[in-house]
Amino acid sequence: MTNINGKKRVIFGISALLLVAASMGSAFAVKNSDERLFWILIIITSVASLIFMGIYLYIWQDFHRFVADSDVKWGLIERDSLYRFPAPALVADSDGIIIWYNIAFTEKVLSDDAFGFPVTRFFDIDLERSKNALNTVVEYTSQNLRIRAVTSEKNDINGDVTSNLTMLYFEDISETLEFKAENQLLRTNIMLIAVDNADELLGHERESEKQNLLLKIDQVLEEYFEKYGGVMRKTSADRYIAVVAEHDLSDMKTDKFGLLDSIRNLFAGEKYYASISVGVGKNNFSLAESENNAKQALDMAQGRGGDQVVIKTDTDYEFFGGLSGGTEKNNKVRTRMVANSIVSIAGTSDTIILMGHKYSDMDCVGAAAGLAGALQIAYPETEIKICIDISQSLAKPIINRLTDNLPEAENLFISPEEAEGLVTDASLLIIVDTNNKDILESPESYALAKKVIVIDHHRQTTHYVDNALLFHIETYASSASEIVTEIIEYINDIKKISSYYADALLSGIMLDTKNFIMKTGARTFEAAAFLRKLGADTVAVKKLFADDIESIKKRSKLVASAEIYKRCAISVDNTPDKDSRIASSQAADEMLGINGADASFVVFKTNAGCSISARSLGAINVQIIMEKLGGGGHHTMAATQLTGVTPAEAKTKLISAIDEYIENTT
Repeated sequence: MTNINGKKRVIFGISALLLVAASMGSAFAVKNSDERLFWILIIITSVASLIFMGIYLYIWQDFHRFVADSDVKWGLIERDSLYRFPAPALVADSDGIIIWYNIAFTEKVLSDDAFGFPVTRFFDIDLERSKNALNTVVEYTSQNLRIRAVTSEKNDINGDVTSNLTMLYFEDISETLEFKAENQLLRTNIMLIAVDNADELLGHERESEKQNLLLKIDQVLEEYFEKYGGVMRKTSADRYIAVVAEHDLSDMKTDKFGLLDSIRNLFAGEKYYASISVGVGKNNFSLAESENNAKQALDMAQGRGGDQVVIKTDTDYEFFGGLSGGTEKNNKVRTRMVANSIVSIAGTSDTIILMGHKYSDMDCVGAAAGLAGALQIAYPETEIKICIDISQSLAKPIINRLTDNLPEAENLFISPEEAEGLVTDASLLIIVDTNNKDILESPESYALAKKVIVIDHHRQTTHYVDNALLFHIETYASSASEIVTEIIEYINDIKKISSYYADALLSGIMLDTKNFIMKTGARTFEAAAFLRKLGADTVAVKKLFADDIESIKKRSKLVASAEIYKRCAISVDNTPDKDSRIASSQAADEMLGINGADASFVVFKTNAGCSISARSLGAINVQIIMEKLGGGGHHTMAATQLTGVTPAEAKTKLISAIDEYIENTT
């Protein structure tokens, strides 16, 4: 509007006055019927109107020229500013093709010509997702780039999108990430350390020898933490606490925590060797939470048999060591305390339900039946049941023998569905032969139970039952049946349970010890002797293990087809049937007799995929190998189930797990 000069404004004003005067004169002329004057005024009105319209059009054109000129000037300013903007930026079309980028992009990100190339040629991003992502970070050459995206859309007259352009802004955050990583390496972690078998190490030694051994342990720990820059303090005779930086902990992991080997080399006399459990707690924000994680990690390490390091973050566990089996303890004080606690809790319960793992075996059913028999005597008025899916149980001979010979056992076994209906707030659920809540016979019953007791001999898993009133996990024990037998010895007023229950317990011990060959300690024989006093019949128990001719043929075929891989005997069953699970576990036992085999694995097909039975003579910890495949167990006996895989694929996964185990232990 500033382009309209003074003359144009005068002409515009005069024409407007003439137009008004002519209009008024025309009105008077019409009124007085003066035709001549009327036509004169018409001519003046027309000329004034033309002048007025011309000036109006000129002014409108001048206004648009001003607006267009301003838009061009501002557009040039914006484009020039963005082109010279210090942050790298590019524009891509709807197909992800680069159509523009600024100087900073060529200077700080990509010096080569990028016009016409797809964005994905240079950056590993999903452009469609990046349009809405606020912090997409990618690595390019030596840089870590955070990308922010803004998308503009062009619509047609119907509102439909016809095209869009996406502008990507780049920010080099390499220094920020480097600082963050350095800061992370300086974060401190809490380590709690406990001597696993202090009572056995010090119980029979002279006072001078005790002090000498404790001094050696102290020296090994002090030298270890001095080497890695940590701080360690002794809190009691067999307990320690240490604080280490993250980068020191990383070095310890690289060294596979050689501290475990150093402690294990400290012998006490001829019978015992020292071992420790270490719990490491990691938390990025609180030392208190780090200590709490360390306590849980130490509990996990001890629950898995000790002689290992467990690292716990807020979401996960990491395991190191655990190469040796649990050390048998001579002291039975804890067993007596557990027996008293079970009796006390059972006395306040209206229903007692015993439950093991899916595909229950003789140890699982034997332990449940033996404890049920004892509790029936202690609480004859209380309803006591064993939850079991008989159709999938591997211990049908025990179940049939009990129900056929004991009137009180006729209604002892119930289905998982029936067990779920019996659970109330006052019910007691006793879980035997497993601590993994993912493989319980009835997860639904467990979810409903308010009072839970766990009795097991397997190493604790990361999916352990975490809400029990009482945990009695003894990894040194041969079987759950051995633990239950010791508990029965300390239940008051239990003088004698039925010999059929004693047979069930003895069968469980014989199964897991392979007829007193594997994982057998002095307490195992003591438990067997106690059962023999209760009337256990070894001949009758032996008959429970009898197989038909077809099972024997299948087992022999699996043994004959075994191959040796890195001192591990591996066999694959490609012809599944109802006896595959039993035949495979028995074949795994027999394959340990192959010369040159320290461990054995049998892969067999199931309805859901494949399962693996694993056995060991002790030199190889099959529990660690099975854990890598999602399973578990203990040092010499373990298993896993793999969903949606073929036997050949399962064997490949098994070999990879064996390779990883050997690499980490050599």
